Amino acid sequence: MGNDTMAEQYVTKYYEADHDRLGELFRNFQKLKRTDFPAAKELFGQFKAGLKRHIKWEEQILFPLFEQRTGFAGNGPTHVMRSEHHQIEKHLEAIHEKMNMGDPESDFDEQMMLNVLALHNQKEERILYPAIDRALSDEERARVFTTMEAMP
Repeated sequence: MGNDTMAEQYVTKYYEADHDRLGELFRNFQKLKRTDFPAAKELFGQFKAGLKRHIKWEEQILFPLFEQRTGFAGNGPTHVMRSEHHQIEKHLEAIHEKMNMGDPESDFDEQMMLNVLALHNQKEERILYPAIDRALSDEERARVFTTMEAMP
């Protein structure tokens, strides 16, 4: 992804697309886990890495920006988002453990994670991302994407 496309991008559009990409990986993992475990495990690995990177971007770049612009720290919406990230990661780790043991019976944690994730993504897509896009200048938005690219 070159810098040209990055500079023209909006947080909402980019992060929504990442949500969709991650959702697709997860659905494919679920479809395959009882018929082709190695392929499913590979997909889960991609999903987990992608979701953790997505969360890191939000917590280290987007949320601080949002808090700076709105003065909402402490008990604002980002506080709720962080605690939901914590729940999501707990279920993600539980599924990861099962994958490592070669056990496809992770339905419970998958469902719990998806329950939190669905509402979480909705709140981000409808409220948080658009608020960030509105608050930032083109230069600032471009800087968000440069910072994202630079993160390990």
